[in-house]
Amino acid sequence: MHSDAPVAWRGPLWALSILLALLGMLGPFAIDTYLPAFPAIAAGLNATPLQMQQTLSAYLFAFAFMALFHGSLSDSFGRRPVVLWGLGIFTLASAGCALSPTIGWLVFFRALQGLSAGGGIVVARAVIRDLFPQAQAQKVMSQVTIFFGIAPAIAPMMGGWVSEHLPWQSVFWLLTAIAALLLLTNWRLLPESLPRERRQPLHLGHLMRGYWQLGTNPRFVLLALASGVPFNGMFLYVLAAPAFLGEHLHLQPGQFFWFFLLNILGIMGGAWLSGRMAGKVAPKRQIRHGFVIMLAMVLLNLGANLLFTPHVAWAMLPICIFSLGWALMVPVITLLVLDLVPARRGMASSLQAFVGSTANGFVAGVIAPLVMHSTVGMAAASLLMMLIGLVAWIWLHHRWPEIGRNVT
Repeated sequence: MHSDAPVAWRGPLWALSILLALLGMLGPFAIDTYLPAFPAIAAGLNATPLQMQQTLSAYLFAFAFMALFHGSLSDSFGRRPVVLWGLGIFTLASAGCALSPTIGWLVFFRALQGLSAGGGIVVARAVIRDLFPQAQAQKVMSQVTIFFGIAPAIAPMMGGWVSEHLPWQSVFWLLTAIAALLLLTNWRLLPESLPRERRQPLHLGHLMRGYWQLGTNPRFVLLALASGVPFNGMFLYVLAAPAFLGEHLHLQPGQFFWFFLLNILGIMGGAWLSGRMAGKVAPKRQIRHGFVIMLAMVLLNLGANLLFTPHVAWAMLPICIFSLGWALMVPVITLLVLDLVPARRGMASSLQAFVGSTANGFVAGVIAPLVMHSTVGMAAASLLMMLIGLVAWIWLHHRWPEIGRNVT
């Protein structure tokens, strides 16, 4: 924590948590809000299903690509400029989506949205660790996770209501308004947490060496896999919600909110527990608790779907408790990632976000379409993605047992 931290933020921690969480929510919100409008957009622009899928893929891969650079740019120019420029570009890109006359223009502006949307979540993590020592940073990170977890749950509901009652362009005008409001709020309130004397020179050779050193650091790679991939054990069901909830559980679209509400409660519960454990429970123990919960839930989910016909009375519950386990451990792993290279926290956050968003894009574009019409297939895919994270953590724990051992 730098010496100016008490001056940089004068308000309560929960207010800063909400501000940073809203920045982090913008990226996933821009995905989930427009998914319910797919049929209306396709009809309005005379687009094929493949072309509509390209609007999602363009966003996800642009997001993943630019996530590599947001944090590094903030290491050199400061946190505030990267956030404000990103929000400004996202606002214009959202308006461009609403005004798109053809599907080609929509794909272009969705890619521009993706390029600008990642700045919030990447830089927000670095801001937290800039301002606070580890235990307090974990509390703030946990609060951010609470609010961040709301985005993939409420966005489809908002998008569904807007697309049902208004023209499809209204979804993107909604995103334009949200981004413009965030831009104004952050311009007035967001503190600059990186003093000029701690900024890194923006030289290509220096930057490439930093990426190489971090990307070839096995501790970083394993931590990034442990935090970024298991999220998709839950996110898969969000992406496949129309098939999972409508086709398999026979719910009406107006009843989908129960699933999203349960996921919100799971994420909020896990993040709340993580904040309560900060400074009291060793990070590695907290991570172990999270993985135990997730492993138990994916095994229960797979077994139940193999033995029984899925029913609304039980099919959603394991996924929601899985969300609790993920939210319990991810704030801790994120702080361990940032502390690997204190001088390059922005770059570390960028690369961590790149791993996670690449996994999200692969699940959205490849895994979800393959398994969404089988509850056993979805449960098996959820287990596989959780196991990737678990194996990464076990390997890390075995090779460097000292990581996360001390309570600070």
